[in-house]
Amino acid sequence: MRKWLRRFDGTLASLEDRSRAPRTSPNKLSIEAEREILKAKKKLVTWGAARLKRDMNLPYSEKAIRRVLKAHGKLKKWRRKKPQTKKCLREIKKQWDTWQQISTDTKYLDDMPEYWIQARQLDLPRYQYTARDVSTGALFLGFADELSITYATLFKKRIMEHLNAHAVDLTNVTVQTDNGSEFIGSWQAKEDSAFTRTVERMGARHKTIPPGAHRFQADVETVHSLMEHEFYIERFKSRRDFIRKAATYQNFFNYVRKNSGKEHKCPFDLIREKDLNISPKILHLPPVYLNELLPPLKPSQGVHHVRTYPFFLIRLVIIVLNSHIREQEWRA
Repeated sequence: MRKWLRRFDGTLASLEDRSRAPRTSPNKLSIEAEREILKAKKKLVTWGAARLKRDMNLPYSEKAIRRVLKAHGKLKKWRRKKPQTKKCLREIKKQWDTWQQISTDTKYLDDMPEYWIQARQLDLPRYQYTARDVSTGALFLGFADELSITYATLFKKRIMEHLNAHAVDLTNVTVQTDNGSEFIGSWQAKEDSAFTRTVERMGARHKTIPPGAHRFQADVETVHSLMEHEFYIERFKSRRDFIRKAATYQNFFNYVRKNSGKEHKCPFDLIREKDLNISPKILHLPPVYLNELLPPLKPSQGVHHVRTYPFFLIRLVIIVLNSHIREQEWRA
């Protein structure tokens, strides 16, 4: 009653409830702090509050960072619902040996508008060849302008030779791929492809996933998704600048970037836990343009050799088949 009498000014509105929030907040972030958060978000547009705090060493709570981002409209208004995980195999993969299974796949780079414009202007690669150790998440990259079994074989051979140079027992390594033609060759082939023969010749084993079972390649597909939001948002100046930035990203991924799906540790930390004597250079294999790995041809006397690329051979076969089909239709 005393409070009402003190507030009453002759109107009923003066008796309504009032906010009890404090009028001053001594712990409120300063304008400079908000600018620092927004500056970090501008550099890393796709990162959330947790990663900004952790990787940018921001001295503010995750809740405060999220509040600032939300107040300035820097958070997404909607988020796609994450599909329910049928089986979580993290604990099982954690128990595997390093290099026990290396998942290998390719990524088409023509479905990202921002990158594709640069690719057309600067003649950047159209395909990415990816290999990732399932247990630790270690990443190796390669790039090419074509999708072919030749480049896939050169890419895998380079990785296997690198691991062999660091005393990795290749007889315990399994290379897993999908059923793409760049790995198995023709689906009608009765013999093993050059990719399979190269892997087995070096002592490892090659296996393919069941048709349509893309979840078997979840580890390497996850990297493809991450790179779309972390690497391919970059601006490139030339092919040389592209391969240099790709090497920087690979080193960042292997030695620095914390993986929330693997105990918030980077791949090299996980490798060191399993082998303290391992060389830090084992994950340092810079990406290359795979066409540069092709051996130079030595033309013999009187013969002019022209290097043939798989893409042109495939196009030639398609043209011949189409011509044959049209001829059969005309005769019918």
